[in-house]
Amino acid sequence: QYTIASLWQVFMPIRNSIPNTISNNLFSVSVYPDLYFQQFNPATPYNKWAAVQVDSFDTIPPAFQTLLIPEGLYAVFHYKGLSSDMSIFSYIFKEWLPNSDYVLDNRPHLEVLGEKYKNNSSDSEEDIWIPIKKVID
Repeated sequence: QYTIASLWQVFMPIRNSIPNTISNNLFSVSVYPDLYFQQFNPATPYNKWAAVQVDSFDTIPPAFQTLLIPEGLYAVFHYKGLSSDMSIFSYIFKEWLPNSDYVLDNRPHLEVLGEKYKNNSSDSEEDIWIPIKKVID
């Protein structure tokens, strides 16, 4: 079992061996089990991926797994600050989402770590993608 830091420590030195990458962006992907947020318990396991986007799975080296992210609507939050500061998630889940016309959708959550991402720096920037769907009245 990896911690998030050790996952990235393993991934970063070998990421350039993945062919057909679309950009230099890195993706921190969280795949939560059904009802994870309805019955929230921080001890509940979920899958965490360190990833890059590719245009084809045809030549992915055997050391890697593939993940196809289903299409759907996402709320995107631009965040600037320390990656260890979780207050943005508190805002998203306790303020923004309950006051919106949306609910969580059961699809992967993404953090897009682009060229302005600087691990654990106060001027780091990333985009947080939360899967949502319209509330049905």
